[in-house]
Amino acid sequence: MPSKSVPGMYELLSNQVSISRIRKIEIEDLLRREPVKGDMARVQQIIAGKRVLVTGAGGSIGTELCLQIARCNPAQLIAVGHGENSLFSLSYKVSKAKAETDGASPYDLRVVVADIRDKPRLESIFSHYQPQIVFHAAAHKHVPLMENNVEDAVTNNVLGTRNLVELSLQHDVECFVLISTDKVVDPISVMGATKRIAELIVQAAGLKTGRPYVSVRFGNVLGSRGSVVPFFSQQIADGGPVTVTHPDVERYFMTIPEAVHLVLQAAALGKGGNIMVLEMGQPVKIVDLARDLIELSGFRVDEEIKITFTGLRPGEKLKEVLYGDDE
Repeated sequence: MPSKSVPGMYELLSNQVSISRIRKIEIEDLLRREPVKGDMARVQQIIAGKRVLVTGAGGSIGTELCLQIARCNPAQLIAVGHGENSLFSLSYKVSKAKAETDGASPYDLRVVVADIRDKPRLESIFSHYQPQIVFHAAAHKHVPLMENNVEDAVTNNVLGTRNLVELSLQHDVECFVLISTDKVVDPISVMGATKRIAELIVQAAGLKTGRPYVSVRFGNVLGSRGSVVPFFSQQIADGGPVTVTHPDVERYFMTIPEAVHLVLQAAALGKGGNIMVLEMGQPVKIVDLARDLIELSGFRVDEEIKITFTGLRPGEKLKEVLYGDDE
């Protein structure tokens, strides 16, 4: 059971600290709109009794995907990832969720350590498990980091996707869903460009075969590993300052459950080479998100925790858009 430290009575009475510092901050507090919910009944019909493979299964989105898929009673869930520690944690979480919901649930969880760039290894996985549905969440996603690691961005995001799509076609995978990003629209970053190429690979396969090989574009995912909220939270815990690149920078945001619902809806509704986007409301300024997080943590902005501006990093835009001019 999680525990929280409570300030002393003198500190509370003298207004040195706020009682809000005791309350756990919910991600939905930062969303500035009502969360979107998907039609899980339709998803259940698609996944039930199927062999489902998830790449990037140890990541924030991959883990939630596996948990949601497990609730839909697949015949088998093949969780593929590169980091053994995150996969070990995933195995525990899925097993715990299974025990809490339905200990007799028939699905079979298989956790597989593999790199999507290793095509012979992937070939052995596809040949052995014969997945019917593939959710592709494995990717390098950090924009500034990929500007300095172009080779890995290309081999992972482009060639890894190509490996998976080619093997999916060879093994008659019925449905393939790529997790993409709004940074693919008019990309100025290596990450955005490589993910756009990944979209085109999936789209070409879908248009050629007529199968639901589709892409799902995300905004920024609140609370995901390596995202801005955990980063800001750590800076607040360290006493500040909270660093924002530019006062006018803004992004579309979604929660992890919303993101996963969208991915699962794409499997249920997608056709051919569709590209699907969640209705995420209006974009949010990062500086406003920082202010919200500081205040929800019980501090006064600029008085107790300062916000400083550091300048846009390589590959970053002030604003993202969801669709290209030709879409």
